[in-house]
Amino acid sequence: MNRYGPMYGPDITFLGVDRCTLDDPASYPDADVVIVGAPFDGGTSHRPGTRFGPSAIRQACYLPHDGSRPSLAMRVDGLRDLRVYDAGDVEMFSGDIERSLASLEAAVYAVAAAGAIPIVLGGDHSIALPDATGVARQHGLGRVSLVHFDAHADTGHIEFGSLHGHGQPMRRLIESGAVRGDRFLQIGLRGYWPDPPTLAWMAAQRMRSYEMTELVSRGLDTCLSEAFTIATDECEGVFLSVDVDVVDPGMAPGTGTPEPGGLTSRQLLDAVRRVCYELPVVGVDVVEVAPPYDHADITAYLGNRVVLEALSAIARRRRDAAGGPPWNPHQPLLDAR
Repeated sequence: MNRYGPMYGPDITFLGVDRCTLDDPASYPDADVVIVGAPFDGGTSHRPGTRFGPSAIRQACYLPHDGSRPSLAMRVDGLRDLRVYDAGDVEMFSGDIERSLASLEAAVYAVAAAGAIPIVLGGDHSIALPDATGVARQHGLGRVSLVHFDAHADTGHIEFGSLHGHGQPMRRLIESGAVRGDRFLQIGLRGYWPDPPTLAWMAAQRMRSYEMTELVSRGLDTCLSEAFTIATDECEGVFLSVDVDVVDPGMAPGTGTPEPGGLTSRQLLDAVRRVCYELPVVGVDVVEVAPPYDHADITAYLGNRVVLEALSAIARRRRDAAGGPPWNPHQPLLDAR
């Protein structure tokens, strides 16, 4: 089911962290976080290539791959202050989407059941269904809210004759009961899809979707604070799903369905930091990095930094909860306190 190293790239771990094998819990007994690769693009509707995403995200850094990344902003080292392992890639054959998604769900559930946070490197967004379901199976169906950064709602019904694809996982999650529609927060939607019937279905589920015009008008931070209040109501944890196409394609060209007019890369990183510092995050996925369409590894670097921001914020949240002084984003870099 699971193997070391990427299926589509060199046999390396995320920035040099230790390896583990999901079939052998003794290989990660103390894990805080386990990284899992999901090299799958069998659910794409436009440009394929995200099967190469996990490999690109693991490698995209100009610093030594030594298992250390001290954050200037958060004053922690997410790769050392947390016990982080990389379980390699789940075997996912793009010609059999149901089998592939089932294998990924089993892998994510194994990580969550071991008490660790799974961080899944995609892959197209169809993997959000097994990712969030695997976490919800451990923490309680309907007890995990979902914060979803994306240009697209991904709430389609049947596409190309299939119930599964990268435009449908959010509908499947709500229909299955894994995630409540009224605890589903979408941030960054824009463009010319979905159609009115799909929007009507979303409204009936009481989903909360922040389209870019609202984010610009009200401010991203204001909308995030409102979303956080909803996400933590009657839920035990939060799953964070980040589609890189939430970012304007001028800053993230390497993706399968680019939509102009999105967030900046800075806004996304700040938002991910807030989510993972302020909320009880129990799972993360980063999806739709498609290296064949990237330029100068821009999008791969962004995907890598999304993971690092999440790890740093989780580490700082735990440090502060243990009694340390709370993180102050206004503190000068060279302040010795």
